[in-house]
Amino acid sequence: MTRRLYIDVHVVQTIPPANTNRDDQGNPKEATYGGVRRSRVSSQAWKRATRLHFDDQAPETDRASRTKRIISELTARIARNTGVDRDAATRIATTLLAQLGLSQGKKAGDTAYLLFYGNAQLDTVAALVTDNATDLAAMDDKALTEAVEELHVAEAFSTGHPVGVALFGRMVADIPKLNVDAATQVAHAISTHETQLEFDYYTAVDDRNEQDETGAGMIGTIGFNSATLYRYATVGLAQLTDNLGGDTDAALGALDTFIDSFARSVPTGYQNSFAHRTRPALVAVVVRTDQPVNLVSAFEEPVSADAGIQASSASRLAEEHLTAKQVWGDTPLFEAASHTFTPRDPKAKDTVEAITQAFGEPVTFADLRASLRARLTTVAGEPA
Repeated sequence: MTRRLYIDVHVVQTIPPANTNRDDQGNPKEATYGGVRRSRVSSQAWKRATRLHFDDQAPETDRASRTKRIISELTARIARNTGVDRDAATRIATTLLAQLGLSQGKKAGDTAYLLFYGNAQLDTVAALVTDNATDLAAMDDKALTEAVEELHVAEAFSTGHPVGVALFGRMVADIPKLNVDAATQVAHAISTHETQLEFDYYTAVDDRNEQDETGAGMIGTIGFNSATLYRYATVGLAQLTDNLGGDTDAALGALDTFIDSFARSVPTGYQNSFAHRTRPALVAVVVRTDQPVNLVSAFEEPVSADAGIQASSASRLAEEHLTAKQVWGDTPLFEAASHTFTPRDPKAKDTVEAITQAFGEPVTFADLRASLRARLTTVAGEPA
């Protein structure tokens, strides 16, 4: 697939009092937009939540890992596959990965930075020495280095990318051959309205207090806020297909997985304290051929809380999309929305009408994904 196709995903989602993504002071992250303070959840936080969500649904070999402890991970595989002892497996693993030129970290055995790889890719590297690990373990360091230098370690990380690496890419500044261009961009989620930082003052009582003892065993505070968030991500299908070795079916499957997990996932910061997991009120998907378009300008003027914020935010988003089509002459290849608003609710009637006018008749989330895949499958079979 060579034609440019960008799949934009727009989400409106309300999060109750929570601290899903904290700053260096331990408070919820914020940003100034439209002249007021907004709640913010970083793109990195939601990327990781999305990746963990789709990894949870996948077999172990199809998952990705991001770690400084790649030598230890390879050591475990070599020891398990060959039966050599841990020390011997560590020598072999270290020598194999030395071919990549990874900078060493401060802690022995760690790399200087997190390396993002597929579990199946590391399995491939381990398999390179399965048949001769015992012989390699008996060699001195010089002979071991010479024995493994012809093995294609770097190539193992250049193909067979898992969904996570194919979508989010891999950046290794000093080793360009390991880089993978990301197929996905994820915006920082921001509230559609002004927010105020609040604090929960909490105490914990010692269950073993004597009867005459009073007071708390611990006192503390946690910063929190609540917000209706606008979330946005876009996927370049051509880049995703290229990252997956030109396999269009695999790319469409990865796209479907991403949309499902991006919509359903929530960063887990302080989740036991706030139980803040919700699902979106609106998910809209637009396929464009020119460029990705973030619709955050719909909320440059903050939504006011006259009678709730969620429905007004969804209306604003729909109106911004419709206006952009009219002004710029956009003709998306596909547009659809799934939402929880019902015209039976007088307060939501205008919202439903706005969404329908902008994205068409609403569909279930499952039907949205299915119709998107069907449309892209048809497009993939057409001449570029």
